[in-house]
Amino acid sequence: MFSMTGYGKGEYKAEGIDMTVEIKTVNNRYLDIAVKSPKVFNAYEEVIRTAVRKKLTRGHADIYINLVDKREKPKNLYVDAPAAQSWVAAVQKLKELFPALEDDFTLCALLKCPDVVRQEEVQGADEELVAALSAALNAALDNLNAMRLKEGKKLEEDMLSRMATIQTLVESICERAPLVAADYRKRQEERMKEILSGVDYDEGRLLTEVAVFVDKSNIDEELTRLKSHIAQFRSICQEERVGRKLDFLVQEFNREANTVCSKSNDLAVTNSGLALKNEIEKVREQIQNVE
Repeated sequence: MFSMTGYGKGEYKAEGIDMTVEIKTVNNRYLDIAVKSPKVFNAYEEVIRTAVRKKLTRGHADIYINLVDKREKPKNLYVDAPAAQSWVAAVQKLKELFPALEDDFTLCALLKCPDVVRQEEVQGADEELVAALSAALNAALDNLNAMRLKEGKKLEEDMLSRMATIQTLVESICERAPLVAADYRKRQEERMKEILSGVDYDEGRLLTEVAVFVDKSNIDEELTRLKSHIAQFRSICQEERVGRKLDFLVQEFNREANTVCSKSNDLAVTNSGLALKNEIEKVREQIQNVE
């Protein structure tokens, strides 16, 4: 089981390349990836996203890539011919305006003029940078998943602990449910005796009324399904990516608990049902953190 919240860092330092990849993840219904990287990796953003998708299925992931490239690389210079021609034309115009002034304009002087010669910008990452990115990114993802797995273990322990409480509440309702009809019949008999003041009452009618009450308040099916859900919950927790399954299952828990409370005509069952709903809600909140 993985938590959707975590942090991972990966580094690559070799041959003048110093690269750091950091990944932070938080809860999200779907997988949402945001990449912040140097311009040199603009063309590789989809490659980065593909690598992340192999390790994450849900959550919002912020990826930060920092690069310091200390390698000695040949300088590619670009000569802007139109700019050079403009400078030469300007010098010739000045010579015509001021013929008495000494002309010391040379090729070296032209090189110093702005925009005549400039260094070409790197258009993309070379193979060494791509290999460094892959190594740092995979290390960050592995460290992230190690942390998410650790946090997921804590979530699993908490939810299974609450599931034990839910099981105890369901068992207490199972013990109380068969007694509800008997209590109802007893209360109705006492009520009739009080109202009729010693006059005989129709036993058959009382039994019919009790039978109708039992039918309306019967929660055997709901309790059976709750027991089944508890077993399924524990089984699903043994898997890795369980968030969606558990989210669906906890909805079924809520449905059965609501039905138990709505059918209940007994204070003890109602109280246990409300406590059951409270524990289910706590489990649901924890599931929102599970991938």
